[in-house]
Amino acid sequence: MKIVIVGAGQVGGTLAEHLAGEANDITLVDVDGRRLAELQDRLDIRTVEGMGCRPDVLLRAGTEDADMLVAVTNSDEINMLACQVAHSLFRTPKKIARVRAASYTQPRWREKLFSPQDIPVDVVITPEQVVTDYIERLVELPGALQVLDFADGLIQLVAVRAERGGPLVGHALRELRSHMPEVDARVAAIYRQDRSIFPEGDTVIEEGDEVFFIAARKDIRKVMAELRHLENPYRRLVVAGGGNIGLRLALALEHDYNVKVIEYSEVRCRHLAEQLHRAVVLCGSATDQELLTEENIDRTDLFLAVTNDDEVNIMASMLAKRLGCRKVLTLIQNQVYADLMQGAEIDIALSPQQATTSLLLTHLRRSGAVRVHSLRRGAAEAMEIIVHGEARNSKVVGRPIERIKAPPGVTLAALVRDGQVIIAHHDTVIESGDHVIVFVMDKKRVRDVERLFQVGFTFF
Repeated sequence: MKIVIVGAGQVGGTLAEHLAGEANDITLVDVDGRRLAELQDRLDIRTVEGMGCRPDVLLRAGTEDADMLVAVTNSDEINMLACQVAHSLFRTPKKIARVRAASYTQPRWREKLFSPQDIPVDVVITPEQVVTDYIERLVELPGALQVLDFADGLIQLVAVRAERGGPLVGHALRELRSHMPEVDARVAAIYRQDRSIFPEGDTVIEEGDEVFFIAARKDIRKVMAELRHLENPYRRLVVAGGGNIGLRLALALEHDYNVKVIEYSEVRCRHLAEQLHRAVVLCGSATDQELLTEENIDRTDLFLAVTNDDEVNIMASMLAKRLGCRKVLTLIQNQVYADLMQGAEIDIALSPQQATTSLLLTHLRRSGAVRVHSLRRGAAEAMEIIVHGEARNSKVVGRPIERIKAPPGVTLAALVRDGQVIIAHHDTVIESGDHVIVFVMDKKRVRDVERLFQVGFTFF
């Protein structure tokens, strides 16, 4: 696939890194020549220096015969104009734009603005909303490191840290069924000290393992209880940072939780107070020990640091944790920082560009993929694939799991059929129309997975 990416920032660079090793023809466009040179030294991509919304620059990037244009600069207007130029001059089949300003994406205007007749953007990505939705799922499920929805939320893939005392810790995976005879679940992957372990029946779960399991949404907490002590629901939340993400989070959570928002700017505080109905707005610094103590941080269940400054987020989170806060979730742009901090004093280090990249990958995958989640800093992926075809032209339709030649490190973990969740076992038969949830431990196998689900030429 030939893809032109406009914008070589965190999201554009991460996306190029994901796609470069998958036999795609990638061209990256940006005004920053130094950043382009740095990425070109590491990745097998073409680069073009220039303003990505200008016709001559897009022409040099090869947009005239590109399959897709992805515009992810820091400017909404440049992203939208790049899509307009690609549509008007080059008839690019698919155009994706990152649009951050809420004014553009309000429901009453969004449908009128983004259409082939007006602003021709096929897919609008709003990073702040993607991150907000991601954090909401984590707030709903205390103790989870990641919570990923599939099939409109009917089924979830959850990552947890196995703790001493968990009923299944120290036992083989085959015992999961005997521990929970009324609940069906499947372990999709295990990571032990950053080393991936393909789960089999005799695999023993150890304390400290990061375990990814899949189950129907209604059964998730029961499975978590087998791996760690079940935590009480969160009630008191403190959001550090009243920017776009902080405001969206407070609006989403204030009716179900006791929410306080800490914001440094007095002007922004007044705006927050006008927008919020139940949340308390505090004007001050999230790294102010006296302020945190006065606001009973030691009785807070979850501290969410979501400013646009990594250092402030990290320091505020560490301070909150040392002052007695139960859990801290920290938004960290720099992946190196995130790797260092995760699991230390910071309970959950969240990478916003990884969440955004996951949504972009959903629209870039072939073979019926309707949802893609990038995991483990891009090393692994979870995919929801709609099965097409029939037994005579498909490698999976009409076959039980044990007879499907899945690539190494790939787990066909579950499927949804007619609204019903079915956890995959060796005798589970795949049917056309199934939504199959696939866990890929090595991202290099993604193309093999896509070929596995491709339909032969006899399918019409």
